[in-house]
Amino acid sequence: MRLVLDTCILVAAFRSRNGASRLLLNLLIQRKFQIVATPALFFEYEDVLCRSKHVEVHGFSRSEIAVFIESLARFTVLVPRVHFQVKPQLRDAGDELVLEAAVNGYAEAIVTFNLADFLPAASEFGIQVVKPGSILKERFSL
Repeated sequence: MRLVLDTCILVAAFRSRNGASRLLLNLLIQRKFQIVATPALFFEYEDVLCRSKHVEVHGFSRSEIAVFIESLARFTVLVPRVHFQVKPQLRDAGDELVLEAAVNGYAEAIVTFNLADFLPAASEFGIQVVKPGSILKERFSL
């Protein structure tokens, strides 16, 4: 199964060790699914995780975040080139990066807390939009 993780999922995983987002990352490490991302989406992940409002909560340094991003890349199907651009479909440019990764990486679903931000655009491409708790229950019986 191929998924794209919205940036908010990584932020949530960093902020809470007990939440559904962290559990998803643990399942990723166990290779229960694959994530798909573009280089631009990886830059977005790192940029957002390094924002001071998030660092104040999770406490990780820029270098620790860089190590995490590098490790995350090992579990990722990289989409090196975006052949099909979906812009403009969504209000937020960061969300466009997520949708482009999903479309070009043939993802089954986008995992996010912001369902409304991706619907109906993702549905037009046959991509589900789900919350982390929902996918844990539906796909992993957790």
